[in-house]
Amino acid sequence: MSILVTGGAGFIGSAVIRQLVRSGETVVNLDKLTYAATPEALEEAADSPAYSFVQGDVCDAALVAQVLEEHAPDAIMHLAAESHVDRSIDGPAAFLETNVTGTFTLLEAVRRGGRPIRFHHISTDEVFGSLGPEDAPFSETTPYTPNSPYSASKAASDHLVRAWGETYGLDVVTSNCSNNYGPWQFPEKLIPVMVIAAVEGRPLPIYGTGANIRDWLHVEDHARALRAVLARGARCESYCVGGDAERTNLAVVRAICAALDQQRPEGAPHDRLITFVTDRPGHDARYAIDAGRIRAELGWTPERDFESGLAGTLDWYLANRPWWEGIRARRYGGERLGLSA
Repeated sequence: MSILVTGGAGFIGSAVIRQLVRSGETVVNLDKLTYAATPEALEEAADSPAYSFVQGDVCDAALVAQVLEEHAPDAIMHLAAESHVDRSIDGPAAFLETNVTGTFTLLEAVRRGGRPIRFHHISTDEVFGSLGPEDAPFSETTPYTPNSPYSASKAASDHLVRAWGETYGLDVVTSNCSNNYGPWQFPEKLIPVMVIAAVEGRPLPIYGTGANIRDWLHVEDHARALRAVLARGARCESYCVGGDAERTNLAVVRAICAALDQQRPEGAPHDRLITFVTDRPGHDARYAIDAGRIRAELGWTPERDFESGLAGTLDWYLANRPWWEGIRARRYGGERLGLSA
């Protein structure tokens, strides 16, 4: 297949591209190269003649049409998105522009292009809102109840994708994933924030009491799931992808601290650095995914348990300190975001 990946220089997109190129697919990466882009994660793919890169914005209708005409992809994997909840609180307009207008622009380009193209829209479990401690996990039939500007923008884009499939007959499919982690994740998300702060001996800022629960999914397992959805997912359907690894934020941070105590005993105990800070506005209490459908229909299961996945992720950040130090020096210094509310 020839596959157009939008946002392929991002954390999840780069993992998808690495796997696609290894499997022999032809890949075109359309990426704006925003603050969170990591071109270094694509060095492996960049050496392949089956990979090409186009720098540009998914909201640029003329550029998107040109890419579709020149590269004639068989499928689109749409990962380009603004994705950090705290940033959406401070500046929601960018999320509406990229996540809603960008998705609309791509759908319209496919509709007007006159060629059958499979359109796989990658979304989040945050569109479903917040679960109570005894609630059943999210599934494909869970009603949408977004609580942040970020999740609202993704919910809107999910609805656009389904509508263009039902109204215009596009070959669309959607997947909604739980919290990803792994190598190359931009250091504004929970796990890299805590690893880096602990290595530097700085406070580990946990929102509220740290009781918020997330279902953790390794990015390489997620990339495998996305490839399965693209290849075998039913038209106009959705698939929930989770790691079956619910943990409180506090438990995740304590696990990071315990691992660092073993690897860097000179800084132990690292959990002395844990600091509780004012909670994020509208902070969802719990996310959990029922991945039964993708397991049963597409044969996908996660290969990494959370403990081994976290250990490998920690090793990667310790071994790649120059990468994240460069980001902290030039693009994001680790300051608290999402305070404008």
